[in-house]
Amino acid sequence: MTTRIDTRFAELKKQGRSAFVTFLMAGDPDPATSLEIIKALPKAGADVIEIGMPFTDPMADGPSIQAAGLRALNGGMTLKKTLELVRGFRKGDDATPIVLMGYYNPIYIYGVDKFLSDAKTAGVDGLIIVDLPPEEDEELCKPALKAGLNFIRLATPTTDDKRLPAVLANTSGFVYYVSITGITGAAAADTKAVSEAVARIKRHTRLPVCVGFGIRTPDTARAIASHADGAVVGTALVDALKASLDSQGRATAKTVNAVADLVASLAQGVRGAQQAAE
Repeated sequence: MTTRIDTRFAELKKQGRSAFVTFLMAGDPDPATSLEIIKALPKAGADVIEIGMPFTDPMADGPSIQAAGLRALNGGMTLKKTLELVRGFRKGDDATPIVLMGYYNPIYIYGVDKFLSDAKTAGVDGLIIVDLPPEEDEELCKPALKAGLNFIRLATPTTDDKRLPAVLANTSGFVYYVSITGITGAAAADTKAVSEAVARIKRHTRLPVCVGFGIRTPDTARAIASHADGAVVGTALVDALKASLDSQGRATAKTVNAVADLVASLAQGVRGAQQAAE
């Protein structure tokens, strides 16, 4: 079964360029603004959209993304409303792949089968669940694949050759390589180390490899994109969103454009990698 993610990466491969993958938290700073921002992303240059599912205990997230989750939860965001957000986006865009990223607990409480069925109907294409190791594939990964959703795994600098086959066993869509050890938004990515890691992962899989964590500028995005099949940016976008809010943490007239403008400049960086290669 081909998903929008598979289709998009195949298209980009034909064009000879890397994907620009954006991450934002669902419902940040409020559900209506969040939908407006996400609708603006494809036009600004996002090829794949990752949407965070707000959770009260996000252990892998850095301060910026934790704060975004908190703003969303305070604004009344739930998993059900996150799926409504995707449904709202799909009304105007049936091509851009949507990946939900987060933790297993909210899905478990929602009910795995119900969640997968509702996610598929809403127009979700893939899942990244950071706290489910391959040993737990029966919980969600295999049911998700059966439901026609990609299950995207994280590989890190500490995932060695012995561990990689287990990580890749039921992975589909793409592999998300976390370029630094630690939490999101912490440091800058080291291009040489990233290129070696991507080459190593590619010896084990034919899937596209996207690199995230530590990409904040068009230059870094360009450097990473020249070595990987995609560059993922989250913290920088969340920070731009936060900087546009008023003193009460509410959206302003600047909020949507603050994110869209940064996406556009980062997208230029990613696309610049293709020009550099030519």
